[in-house]
Amino acid sequence: MFAFIGCILDTYLDIKHWFNSKRRRKYEKENNLPKSIVWHPMAKPLLVLFIIFIPVYFLFSFFFFKNENPKRTTKRMLEISKLLEAEKKQFGKFPSELKVIIRNNPLRSNLTTDYWKTTFVYIPSKDRQNYKLTSLGGDGKLNTKDDIKYSSN
Repeated sequence: MFAFIGCILDTYLDIKHWFNSKRRRKYEKENNLPKSIVWHPMAKPLLVLFIIFIPVYFLFSFFFFKNENPKRTTKRMLEISKLLEAEKKQFGKFPSELKVIIRNNPLRSNLTTDYWKTTFVYIPSKDRQNYKLTSLGGDGKLNTKDDIKYSSN
């Protein structure tokens, strides 16, 4: 019901705008004036809304999604560890490379990269019974304070 009323009001505004622009064009033609812009009635409110919305959106995203990449990367590392444990259960040892867990599965194609788009550093032990998994963090450099580390033991 509200959608129907909104549609009728929108149509009314469009018809009113059409008549105003028609009247304005006639006045300009009669008085030899150049064509001026006739704004739609919703143009000003939408412009004000847009000017307010953009800064609020960026402030909101800056404060609330600031620490989202480490959380998502940690979650992805836990998912990788589950897959690696399944590999060890099936074959008796962890794989030598991390890309083995993808196994031509398109759903796992992005599994070996963190949320900063860098590849995880996967280091299995010599006997491949343990491993260390490291995300390089936001700076993309190994052995810095923003690295996220996970190990099997």
